[in-house]
Amino acid sequence: MDKRDLSTLFRERLKLLLTRSDLNRSAFAATVGIDRSALSQLLSGASTRLPRAETLLAIAAEFKVSLDWLLGLSHDEGVTGEIRESLEIEEASGGFDRTLLAKWHAEAVGTKIRYVPAGIPDLLRTEALVDYEAGITNRNREAQADETQYRIDYSRRPETDMEVCMPRHTLEIFARGLGIWNGFPPQERRAQLLHMAALLDDLYPTFRLFLYDGRMRYSIPYTIFGPYRAAIYVGDMYLVLNAPAPIRTLTGHFDQLIRAAEINAHEAAAFTQSLADETFTGVG
Repeated sequence: MDKRDLSTLFRERLKLLLTRSDLNRSAFAATVGIDRSALSQLLSGASTRLPRAETLLAIAAEFKVSLDWLLGLSHDEGVTGEIRESLEIEEASGGFDRTLLAKWHAEAVGTKIRYVPAGIPDLLRTEALVDYEAGITNRNREAQADETQYRIDYSRRPETDMEVCMPRHTLEIFARGLGIWNGFPPQERRAQLLHMAALLDDLYPTFRLFLYDGRMRYSIPYTIFGPYRAAIYVGDMYLVLNAPAPIRTLTGHFDQLIRAAEINAHEAAAFTQSLADETFTGVG
């Protein structure tokens, strides 16, 4: 990790400990054996230097956090807690409210969630589409409906900040009833697009959809839960990345998708509406 990144993460976590402690700066500094001016310098970001080892140890011991967490090398605060693997595999099954996916969303409240879906984004699907896709994928219909409603409720929270990026041609293929949607009736496809346009308008700006040219960019489906973890979707499983470095790499990849977007978030609702109007003229 770059020295500047390490210093930045340490400063952010020191500020968090200071806030949690309910102490003023003088009292906080005294508890860890440094003076107030030294604490102010650590918090200011004027230097990339870290404090001496004994100061780091004193901070970790006083506030019962691990050195790895304090230095930004781990997302686990606990000193004696179970060590989390940098890569885990989790099953993507069961009722959504009982899955780790729901827990990860809850933990990431107040941070930015970045999402590349495998198809039509879950929270934008109609009940008819949920039923249809459950029938062809053998996924539990109730679990998918739970997931859709949870994501809608989540996106309505004022502290939510969610970006979704997907290929433009996914919506165009859906509108034409190609691929896996060739058995989904035209009137239901139109209803889905209109439902999607209404939700995009309603949820903006806490939920923002970007569409990029799939001929120029490619991405596997994944979700980044703030700075905490990333989950790569592989069928009925998630590959879960917990280490900071791969999370930053995926975040950089997502930012590249955003920069390549042809349809930006403030245009997404109108684009989806026009797709419904142009493709289904005369369809009731």
